Amino acid sequence: MTDTTTNSPLETTSHINELRGKLQSGSEKAQLQMIPTMVEEGEAGLDVLMEFLRDRQSAPPTVVTGKIYQALYHVNLPKTVDFLQTYFPQGVVPLRSQANLDYYPLQQLILKQEFQAADKLTVEKMCELAGGTAPQRKWLYFSEVENLPVVDLQTINLLWFVHSEGKFGFSVQRDLWLAVAKNWEKLWPLLGWKENNNWTRYPQGFIWDLSAPKGHLPLANQLRGVQPFASLLSHPAWQSK
Repeated sequence: MTDTTTNSPLETTSHINELRGKLQSGSEKAQLQMIPTMVEEGEAGLDVLMEFLRDRQSAPPTVVTGKIYQALYHVNLPKTVDFLQTYFPQGVVPLRSQANLDYYPLQQLILKQEFQAADKLTVEKMCELAGGTAPQRKWLYFSEVENLPVVDLQTINLLWFVHSEGKFGFSVQRDLWLAVAKNWEKLWPLLGWKENNNWTRYPQGFIWDLSAPKGHLPLANQLRGVQPFASLLSHPAWQSK
């Protein structure tokens, strides 16, 4: 962490206040870039991050609050652990479920950026939502996708979106799909699911970290075929998010 021992208390306070102001007023991109800097500042920087997060406790989650939560989580100091347990015991994304499913395990995997395991659990949860024989077959018919609960899809999507700096999630995939006028052959390469007309091989061909293309995860193409994916991207969840 940055050594500030040679600075006077007044200089240190002024420096932290300057960083606090930039964090509060900066663009989303600037805020995301500042978070590691604040962690490097040590205790004073962590205090600013906790203050920022606490002030937005009742606001909808964003990629900035998601990254701050992750940063504090990974620091894993007694004060940050106590803070998160006190103010955000379930994380910054409300784990709402119309079907009474537990999304805490999925939150933990995505939070730790264990994306391959999170992708597998995402499909399992969607099959569980569909019910019937879907959990056994481990993939969905398009008619089952159409009937998935709005609340649950929004929760799954938000977990992916908020904890990936806005790179991953069904809503991101939908935006890309609409941007290419729903042209599947243009969409697949954008997502990194197809290259030179060849489908990406699972799992070794996929990128399981934030260096992946935008919309690369989760792998809804594993739902089998275009129809289920089209149903997912056309789901009412994205009209009422």
